[in-house]
Amino acid sequence: MVEIAQVFNNNSALVNLGDNRQAIVKGKGIAFKKTKGGQVDSSKVENIFYLNTKSSQENLYFLLKDIPIDVVTTTYEIIDYAKKEFNYNILDYVYITLSDHIFGSYQRLLAKTYQESLIPDMSNQYPIEYLIASHGLDVINRNLRVHFPKSEIKSIALHFINAKGEESKAGDLKEDTTKEINDIVTKILNENKIYRMDGNGNYFDRFMIHLQYLAGRLDNEDNEDRDFSDKLESEMRKEYPRSSKIAKEIYSNLQGKLGTNLSSNELLYFIIHIQRLTQEKTTK
Repeated sequence: MVEIAQVFNNNSALVNLGDNRQAIVKGKGIAFKKTKGGQVDSSKVENIFYLNTKSSQENLYFLLKDIPIDVVTTTYEIIDYAKKEFNYNILDYVYITLSDHIFGSYQRLLAKTYQESLIPDMSNQYPIEYLIASHGLDVINRNLRVHFPKSEIKSIALHFINAKGEESKAGDLKEDTTKEINDIVTKILNENKIYRMDGNGNYFDRFMIHLQYLAGRLDNEDNEDRDFSDKLESEMRKEYPRSSKIAKEIYSNLQGKLGTNLSSNELLYFIIHIQRLTQEKTTK
């Protein structure tokens, strides 16, 4: 038996495991008529997703602000599969980017505005990521009771390709560098009249979390596929020209003032964040 920290719905809850550790538990009726401080029957647990780091707990907090719990647990189930089946090392930040993507695609599918991905097929170069994404698509369709086309696999795989690696520990981060990064980015956002407001507060906070951990990734070995990243950047630049321009300005300024070479994947993340903040509509 474990103690409930927060009930999400009848079938899922956040639980305390002791030693400041938490997990999301999922199972039919597992939290039915339960409240905070109550006990969960471990025999009803069908899935458990551990939140072993401070960043993973923070990410969950921000996700729950505006993303339904069914989408959040679906995201955790896909990432958990990648870790268990392929021993796949991935940055905690993928919980945010993948949840955002799934929820956005889900909303567009229901609104009948969904369009199939223009991302090139890179399954030959990234077979593991595409296997994860293929399983992930099945999980999404089953859990959310929808039917996405097979092309959605490419978009899901992209999140794993871009976020592969070891997460930096918060204690390893360089505070001075983190402050410098925040100052550089905030200045450029202000110059482009992008501010934190009620309508974009959640997205703004997520961008700040991303920047907080950027300092710890500066010295990571770069194993990315540059050609793949360039193709994606080109596509996103066509779809979101203003967001891409601002993101490129941030990317170039950070490299110049920090005296380092950032991964091109960071540029892709910057574009995604800026587009969320500005709500720029696609040109296509």
